[in-house]
Parts: sequence; structure tokens; C-alpha cells
Amino acid sequence: MNATARYETAFLRGYARSKLATDPLYGAVAEQLQGTAGTIVDVGCGIGLMAAYLRAAGFTQPIIGRDHDAAKIAQARRAVTTATFEVADARDPLPEASSVLILDVLHYFNDDDQQRILANAARADLVIIRDAPGDGSWRHRSTVVAERFARRVRWMKAELLNFPARERIVAAFDGFTSDVKPMWGSTPFNNYLFVFRRE
Repeated sequence: MNATARYETAFLRGYARSKLATDPLYGAVAEQLQGTAGTIVDVGCGIGLMAAYLRAAGFTQPIIGRDHDAAKIAQARRAVTTATFEVADARDPLPEASSVLILDVLHYFNDDDQQRILANAARADLVIIRDAPGDGSWRHRSTVVAERFARRVRWMKAELLNFPARERIVAAFDGFTSDVKPMWGSTPFNNYLFVFRRE
């Protein structure tokens, strides 16, 4: 079954199709996960679209998705029955994992909480982060506008907006190799992909 067909409503199927068509994140994450075999933990998994994509791409290892939005977790459980989904806070300690995904999550937390999230993730061997650094660029300003709208319509139930500097993310992964590159595709957003592998 393809990733979009798993969702039970036309709205969610349309949302999934749009995300997969315009956002290069899914293929990029799958590429970085190639050859891994251990558990993948997806922090802030939302409706489980990354898990759905990975299953459709042939990944068979355990996937644990975690999100504080119980309604989205319920949708994820119905869509991807071969993964585990839990209602949890991104700041909570993580289950044991080989790979941790933190995709479009960090900027919803204050500086101290961001560091706690990164420290939890740094216990894994592979950490993949996507976020929009607060660099003042036009892409950053576009990201802020979109995030404020998502909060206003309650699609994202976020506490605040606090976009981290690239340097603060990288500094949390001493002992890892790092690769940082733009990951905005055809969107106007200031997204970068951070890949950290334990040396």
C-alpha cells in the first residue's frame, strides 16, 4: 500500500499527497536510513506520514512514533498498523533506538528544552533533524508566517516559536560526524537537514 492510501479521510490523503509531492524530506530521510537495522524513533511524528513512507519504501525495522497530539496519534495508529505510536512529550526520555528523527520540532521549544531534546537524541547512533534556523533570511520570515498560521488554525498545538541557531544544534553532537544541507525543495521555507552519525 502506498503512503497516501493508508489515510481514511480525503483531507488526510490530500495532505499526505501534497507533502510527499513538494517536500524532499521523506526521500532524504529514507536515503540516510538505508542500511540501518535498529529501531527508529520519530519524535513529533504527527499523523505518522514518515512511518507510512518508510513502510511503503520497504523499511521493516521497528518504528516508534511519538507526538503530544493524541488525535494525530490516533490517526497514525489507524494508518500504519505495523508501527508503534505513543502519546508523549518531545522532552521525555526516549526508548532505546539506533536512529532518532526530530523533524520540524525543535522550534516549538525554549532553549533549555531544545537542549534536553537534543541530549536525549544524542544517545542514538544516527540522528536526523530538520529545522529552520533563525537566520533572518527571507526564507526564515516565510517560515515564521506559515508557523503562525498553523498555530492559529490549531493544526500545530505548539507552546511557542523559537528557531534555533545552526551552531546550537551542531554543538549538541560532540563525537558525531555532521552533515548540514538545505532541505527546502520547492517550498519557501528555511529548512535544513542535519545528519549526525556517531564516530
